[in-house]
Formats: sequence, structure tokens, C-alpha cells
Amino acid sequence: MAITITRTDWDDAAGAELRRAQRAELDSRYGSDDHEPGTPPSADDIAVFLVAFDADGSPVGCGALRRLDDATAEIKRMFVAPASRGTGVSSAVLRALEDEARAMGVTELRLETGTEQPDAIRFYEREGYSPIPNFGPYVGSAISLCYARTL
Repeated sequence: MAITITRTDWDDAAGAELRRAQRAELDSRYGSDDHEPGTPPSADDIAVFLVAFDADGSPVGCGALRRLDDATAEIKRMFVAPASRGTGVSSAVLRALEDEARAMGVTELRLETGTEQPDAIRFYEREGYSPIPNFGPYVGSAISLCYARTL
């Protein structure tokens, strides 16, 4: 699939549409809207927000970086629209996020995914992310699984 990945503002309409779709999917997987420990990402704390568009200009995926400290950032809001899964969008967005992180001087990326997201778990492990102890707001969360990769 031919895609274009664009760095945009957190409040961009295409990104907001993808985040709403992600939220609805997670609500259905976890049976409620109470499945994100910690402070949800916002325009105030997201350093980078990327949106992937298909050849027709439709938004098909997104991802963000939240800086944790000078050397570490967290991947947030990685999502690919269901119709575009399996086409390479997720890998392209992840590689673009990693490139943005390197440009920021980040040497380690961390992320949290959930126990009810086996597809995400397989994806991150395939992409070289290793399980780590839950960090930050995810410590003690029974539904959180955390991963990291050194860049």
C-alpha cells in the first residue's frame, strides 16, 4: 500500500478521527472505557504526532511520542484502521516514530499495550521490542504489558 506519513498537530482532524476509532476498539475489547492508566496524552505533552494517509488521502494510521526524560520517549496512540491492517502501515508508522525519536536524541522507546491486544503484542515483539517491567502509571496494572527497544 502506498502511504504518506505526515507530522501534524495533535488536534488535527484526521488524527482525532483515528484516535476516536482506536478508543472505540479498545472500549469494545476491554468492555469499558476504563483501560488507560495514567494521564491520557494531549497536545501539551505529545512531542510528535504522525498520521499516515493512503494514496486516496484517507487517514489510515497514526502514532505519537511522549517524552519521558532526555533519553527516553513513550509511543502513544499507535493505531491502524482495520481495513488497512496487514498492509505495512503499522511498520511504516513505527519506523517513522523511531526516526523522529532518534532526531530528538532519544535512545530508548517504551510503550504499553494491553492483555486483550494479542495482535499488538505480536507486532511489537516482531519489530524488536522486548518485554520490560511495567513502568510509570502502568505499575500495578493487571491489564498492561510494557515493552522497550534501544534505538
